[in-house]
Amino acid sequence: MTAAQNASSTPRPVDEATLLASLPSGLFVGGEWRDASGGATFDVADPATGRTIATIADASPDDGITALDAAVDAAAEWAATAPRVRAEILRRAFDMLQERKLEIATLMTLEMGKPFAESLGEVAYGGEFLRWFSEEAVRITGRYGVNPEGTGRTIVSQHPVGPCYLITPWNFPLAMATRKIAPALAAGCTVVVKPAELTPLTTLFFAQLLTDAGLPAGVLNVVTTTHSGPVSKPIISDPRLRKLSFTGSTAVGKKLIAQAAENVLRTSMELGGNAPFVIFDDADLDKAVDGAMLAKFRNIGQACTAANRFIVQRGIADEFARRVTERVEQLRVGRGTDEGVTIGPLINESAVEKARTLTDDAVTRGAQVLTGGSAIDGDGTFFAPTVITEVPTGSDILREEIFGPVLAIIPFDDEEDAVRLANDTEYGLVAYVFTENLARGQRMIERLDTGMMGLNVGVVSNASAPFGGVKQSGIGREGGLEGIHEYLSTKYTMTPNP
Repeated sequence: MTAAQNASSTPRPVDEATLLASLPSGLFVGGEWRDASGGATFDVADPATGRTIATIADASPDDGITALDAAVDAAAEWAATAPRVRAEILRRAFDMLQERKLEIATLMTLEMGKPFAESLGEVAYGGEFLRWFSEEAVRITGRYGVNPEGTGRTIVSQHPVGPCYLITPWNFPLAMATRKIAPALAAGCTVVVKPAELTPLTTLFFAQLLTDAGLPAGVLNVVTTTHSGPVSKPIISDPRLRKLSFTGSTAVGKKLIAQAAENVLRTSMELGGNAPFVIFDDADLDKAVDGAMLAKFRNIGQACTAANRFIVQRGIADEFARRVTERVEQLRVGRGTDEGVTIGPLINESAVEKARTLTDDAVTRGAQVLTGGSAIDGDGTFFAPTVITEVPTGSDILREEIFGPVLAIIPFDDEEDAVRLANDTEYGLVAYVFTENLARGQRMIERLDTGMMGLNVGVVSNASAPFGGVKQSGIGREGGLEGIHEYLSTKYTMTPNP
């Protein structure tokens, strides 16, 4: 194959104007696209340029309740739908998503900013939740047996928990939607979805795709809004709602948990992270650098699983810093739709300011900037890929989630020191460890306070595995065998001996 032929076969974004012109712009309620009450709208911007790319419906609290009404009305029929029928709808949605991957990847790049190649990766990852839970829908089981006393029979059965409210974040607009919607639908639950106001377009596209795949009216409802609190509160307070799932900051998650307590809702909370990336001096340094680039710079560092603190054994800290800096300086910053771009914009000016403030604080305390360290002037919200080393204890960057392309290195002396530094956070979502010592790796699995861990790998997310954290990183699990049980309630029935 010639270079020209190879280039022509590389997937490229679709035409932006045609894609955006075909996109729904209303609320999706009861199987219909409709305007918000009063006709309110808001603009969605491309963070790479600052330009408006779409204007969509801005839901009111009344619109939110109308969406819940639709979910409640559809609940009984959907719960009674055969598992195989539910499974086949999800499988058709998976197939359709692959057929339209260039469209939805382009849309994600436009509204969120990530490089197009990464958006294609998210289509593959997000689609796997549709495929996985289409297979799990037909494997919901219970049990039957004689009770220990021999006086009767025990029946344990699983049932849909009921109408669900799903709140998704802006950083993975497809995968975070499919990770919640797919298990809910597989379990027989109806849903109201509220996407983040910064990246709502992907969810609108996906809602239409599910409808085209045969999902009945009212099973999925979407409310887009700039009034998240006022719209969410009456939905969460409604006694007909039985489940709340949220991905976002710990601060917001705590408020939602408090609201959910009023009606004792089932909750799934995937909250903040402060992931340590521990490298021991016996690690394969080439693997560690490759893992670091994935764990830090995927999605422009805007991921709850992004490595936040690079805890590197002192004897190799300088060499790791040198190698990773060389790699970071090769990253190409630009609009995600442009060919060859590997780092897109941050989501907004607040994100740029946070990256700048955390970097400046560390430098003021004595850290050294090896590359980057500042915002990039011009259109869009760009921050230079950054490496800082010798970050001292007490720096804000060690306590707060960066959510940007800043790699902060902290040296350590021995294993005890590494464990102490890694666990020195209120969060516990994910940790990464690089060591060639099997026994040490096993000890770190036991000793690190985290819901997930990557041992000699820089990416842990997989649809077949339970995603979630401990401590203030959340409650519950998404994905894997465990994921569908978040949307099921267990019923025990006692019967007499036959």
